[in-house]
Amino acid sequence: MRAAAIITSLAILCVGGALAFSLPATQAAPAAALTEANDAQAALTRATRESRLAEARAARLGSEAEAATEAAQRTASEAAALAARIQQAEADIEVARARFTIAKGQRAAVTARLAAKQEPTARLAAALQTAARRPLALSALQPGSLQDVAHLRAVLASAVPQIRKRTASLRTELDQGRALEAQAGLALGALRDGETALRQRRSELTALEQQQRIASRNAKGAALREAERALAMGEEARDLDGLVDKLGEVADLRRELAALPGPVLRPKNLAAKSDAAMPTEPAPASASAPASASDASAPAPSDFQLPVQGRTLVGFGAKRESGLASTGLTLVPVKRAQVVAPGRGRVAFAGAYRGFGRIVIIEHEGGWTSLVTGLERVDVAVGDRVIGGSPVGLASGGAKPVTIELRHQGKPVNPLQYIR
Repeated sequence: MRAAAIITSLAILCVGGALAFSLPATQAAPAAALTEANDAQAALTRATRESRLAEARAARLGSEAEAATEAAQRTASEAAALAARIQQAEADIEVARARFTIAKGQRAAVTARLAAKQEPTARLAAALQTAARRPLALSALQPGSLQDVAHLRAVLASAVPQIRKRTASLRTELDQGRALEAQAGLALGALRDGETALRQRRSELTALEQQQRIASRNAKGAALREAERALAMGEEARDLDGLVDKLGEVADLRRELAALPGPVLRPKNLAAKSDAAMPTEPAPASASAPASASDASAPAPSDFQLPVQGRTLVGFGAKRESGLASTGLTLVPVKRAQVVAPGRGRVAFAGAYRGFGRIVIIEHEGGWTSLVTGLERVDVAVGDRVIGGSPVGLASGGAKPVTIELRHQGKPVNPLQYIR
């Protein structure tokens, strides 16, 4: 019985002794750490999905740029592809951060499970080491009989295999802890690589945008006049809905003018018959003219997408702090995240607007309008033609979320229903 008790004590305590020298002593993981781990897992799932989608968009836009025959279309597709690569790098950085957080949390959990066994194990390990180094002749000077010493030596010799057997699972935990530590190191390396790629792609996009500005310098005068008119309407509008309504009226007028027949050319022979000078029927509207705003059946933009990546803060229709239902989707991106055009269209407003930060309003065909608010920087101007994925600015991030609204005939609709 005495030998069995010694073996049991050694098996229990030596397990902790082996672990005590491998892991530092820590307190038990707090509940907040578990919440952080759950948030990190959700962020990992979301960022992984966003990275794959951004990579697919970049590949598609890159193919469109190679196939484009017009310089303007090719440049627009190249800029959109670079913006998609930037969003992919941003998502990859979030993936690396989430993986590091998860590995760190799991490592802390392993350490916490073993920490409680360290103190008694350290004392036992020291005693066993002292006994192992003591010569057998000196053991005779200890209190007790030589028979007890011999029994103890025999017990220790037979206990080693049992200790190894019972500590196999905990040695596995030690290996798991080392593997988690290696995973954390890999995540940090991926984080540094992602930040380097992000800086490089932002530099490439800046250079391409500079080329675009130089190419469009000739049209600067007309663009400035149109921007001034848009800002004037912003001053007159009482709120964001009023601004959208005013811009919608201007868009309707523009479409009506585009649908009018072209001017009748003056005949070379002024003596020609009058019926030869006038067309027998009105000239058809241009095939490239946008669809009328009254076309209620017009589909949403075929290339519609969310303008920025981030955690959803407020969903469409959810109650806001004011008590009113949300008319858009509010996202929380990282600071200075890349913001892109939700779909193909024409920029109707770009700049600061009261209480909404810097905003961009884009007119799409068929009476559709998208609004992006909460930008730190705007990189487009009124009158610019954009495609889905064209860079339009940078997000403020942090406490300033980005909101995307999609409207048809002035009425808000859920943008998630039209994502391609």
